[in-house]
Amino acid sequence: MRFVFLLFLVSLCCVFNSLGQQSPDKADPDFHLYLLIGQSNMAGRGKIDSDGKQINPRILMLNKNGDWVMATDPLHFDRPAMVGVGPGLSFAQHMLGKNKKIRIGLIPCAVGGSSIEVWQAGKEYLKDHPYDDAIKRAKIAMQYGVLKGIVWHQGEADSNEEKAGRYIANLKKLIADLRKDLLASDVPFVAGELGQYRENYKLINAVLKDLADEVPNSGLATSEGLVHKGDGTHLDTPSARELGKRFAVVMLRLQKNRKK
Repeated sequence: MRFVFLLFLVSLCCVFNSLGQQSPDKADPDFHLYLLIGQSNMAGRGKIDSDGKQINPRILMLNKNGDWVMATDPLHFDRPAMVGVGPGLSFAQHMLGKNKKIRIGLIPCAVGGSSIEVWQAGKEYLKDHPYDDAIKRAKIAMQYGVLKGIVWHQGEADSNEEKAGRYIANLKKLIADLRKDLLASDVPFVAGELGQYRENYKLINAVLKDLADEVPNSGLATSEGLVHKGDGTHLDTPSARELGKRFAVVMLRLQKNRKK
């Protein structure tokens, strides 16, 4: 047991040493970066358990201070007193799969309660600047690896007739802005349906179904069968992890199609 633990420590040191030795013009092509954006169900509000604290030395996250650390739940830091399990860590685990060549770097940037309308350059929300902060953090991360995808889960704050009517236009603009500002013109973009447990969420899910037809190299992960944790809004821990798996399935499909 002690020998296994020592091997684990050595592997951790190797990961961080390799990152520390890289310079901005020598990003590691095998360090795959994923930007996680949206509101509270991306940030995660599920109950943290022992599974969320298990470390995989090949899955890292960019913490609040812009440093690479081993990824554990909670990934996000938008609301420290509330944040919990979201889909991000499960997503990374399924993206990694059995590929022993790559590492995954998660860039958590979700902000609970944020409308899509504040995900624009210069917009402020509760002293946060969701879009600007995401771009800044993504650029820090991209000094060390390659952006392989963007994952978006948001819409609860826009689930009314007025805002839902503008949602697809706002989402298309967001995707275009992200791709432009990150110099990633065709980076895969995966959105997730809202939970199917509230009537007004159908407004957003209805327009999200058109995303793949409206935006090249984009896809949608279904929320079918997922449940909330009892508050009618936030996914419980198993559902958050299942959504992460579904995000990965869609992302892998987009990446495969991109190579053809």
